[in-house]
Amino acid sequence: MTWVFWLPAIVLGVSFDSATGALLLLAGLASPGVAGIAFVYLVYDERGRADFWNRVTNVRRFGTRGFAVILLVPLGVTLLAGVVDLLAGGAGPAWGEGVSRFGVDPLAILPALFFATLPPLLEELGWRGYALDRLQLRWSALSASVILGVVWSVWHLPLFFIEGSYQHDSVGFATTEFWLFTLGIVALSPTFTWIYNNTERSILGIILLHGWVNFTAEVIVVPEIIYYPLWFVLVGVLVAVWGAKTLTTADEVPHPPLPADS
Repeated sequence: MTWVFWLPAIVLGVSFDSATGALLLLAGLASPGVAGIAFVYLVYDERGRADFWNRVTNVRRFGTRGFAVILLVPLGVTLLAGVVDLLAGGAGPAWGEGVSRFGVDPLAILPALFFATLPPLLEELGWRGYALDRLQLRWSALSASVILGVVWSVWHLPLFFIEGSYQHDSVGFATTEFWLFTLGIVALSPTFTWIYNNTERSILGIILLHGWVNFTAEVIVVPEIIYYPLWFVLVGVLVAVWGAKTLTTADEVPHPPLPADS
């Protein structure tokens, strides 16, 4: 669904900086969420649908402890990447453009705020809100995460060919940064699953996590060659501690109430 909107932008040479491009961008971003909600209503009965909306709105599903983990994990990975860079003789962490220019131009922070709000909301209603649950009915938490991570990563591919997108303007196609970004998203997925499965499958918590990952990456600049591999290291730690089957202390992966459940 997303590519239906983004591929024409490539063919027609439309920039996301234009009004038409902005509409195509938003339509593409909304597609995972629209698809997720549609499938929730097609596949689940009233209990499953109520469970979905409760996971979107109920703050108590992740609580104070979960909120602390959501805040600390992305910030910790980012700062650790900066420290590693500093120890290796690099410049260490630096403020992003939005922060450094904020005193002169407060609007410079808007891109960071955009990436921290709308895309996570529109995407996660589909990625973790629906798709991850279905994958975990058949696969282990780790396998489901990798499958979803690959889809999530490939989903971004058209953005590398559309002017006005971060992927086109700042990363570029087939560059070292491109491969780090592409593989890095796959590495993010198991961490998202770990938090999701340990917060009573909170979609709201994952929206906050996704937004905070985006925001910290925008406001604190660290070398990507260090940043993304650290997510792989974190996945290794999570699997070693919690196990690949559920990424939790439970024996079974949590799942939504299915129509066949009594």
